[in-house]
Amino acid sequence: MIITNVTKLRDPFILVDNGVYYMYGTNVEGDWNEQSWWDCYKNDTGRLDGEWKKLGKPIAVVPEDSLKNRWAPEVHKYKDAYYMFTTYYSKKLNHRGCTILKSDSPEGPFVEISDGTITPRDWDAIDGTLYIDSDNTPWLIFVHEWTCTDDGIGRMAAAKLSDDLTHLISEPIELFRADDPKWACGHRVTDGCFMYTTKNGSLLMIWSNSDKDGYCVGIARSENGKVDGKWIQQEKLLYSKEMTGTDGGHGMIFSDDDSKMYLCIHSPNKTIEKAVIIPICEKDDTLVLQLD
Repeated sequence: MIITNVTKLRDPFILVDNGVYYMYGTNVEGDWNEQSWWDCYKNDTGRLDGEWKKLGKPIAVVPEDSLKNRWAPEVHKYKDAYYMFTTYYSKKLNHRGCTILKSDSPEGPFVEISDGTITPRDWDAIDGTLYIDSDNTPWLIFVHEWTCTDDGIGRMAAAKLSDDLTHLISEPIELFRADDPKWACGHRVTDGCFMYTTKNGSLLMIWSNSDKDGYCVGIARSENGKVDGKWIQQEKLLYSKEMTGTDGGHGMIFSDDDSKMYLCIHSPNKTIEKAVIIPICEKDDTLVLQLD
């Protein structure tokens, strides 16, 4: 397990580009709900335990409609450009929503290419991530927040994206609910979705909620290997306080230049958040930590 020198950063997301590691995330040096902003750290040492240095410039041009809740930036390379999938609270809509920004460089500046937030206008929606299916169709996978569902239970949702990633081209579908897994213990949050396809072709999603010990990372599996399949919750968690002694979540998966695979999370959840990197591997067509 690598505890990086990056602190007060939630929702870390790592991009490996030309031998350089970039870590994007939600800066929480102030009130994370009111004063958070998008941040980026760069590590060009060639080692994940090397020094991560904050970029000396803003990573994105703040959209005019963005008031607060600038959360969970993810940067994906797609068709020779870099796209930031992120969240903000819209002044016009009075809701959080997902948006997409673009840059020619992983260091930005990222500029919004969508017409404001692209998730349903009357939803609170956060934590958008990109998934490209076997037909090369891009999807937005995102959280339909518990704050605006009819029963106060969060959902995970998905919709197809246009080829240029500027807007949705299908109505959102519900994938599963926060209270579906047995381990959720009645907690109502869906958070931090990230998609992964196993070597055998199984489609998994890692996502966060809380178990009996706090913030954690679970695994859901699509029965037919497609986004619109029936999603089954794995009973065994990918990450929990019981495994490591510290809670943590909002995970993503990446591989280094040697093709070794890692989980990146923020941990702990409610004090001084640190970006933590943990080796993982595939075993029996699912994902497990490698803590030894």
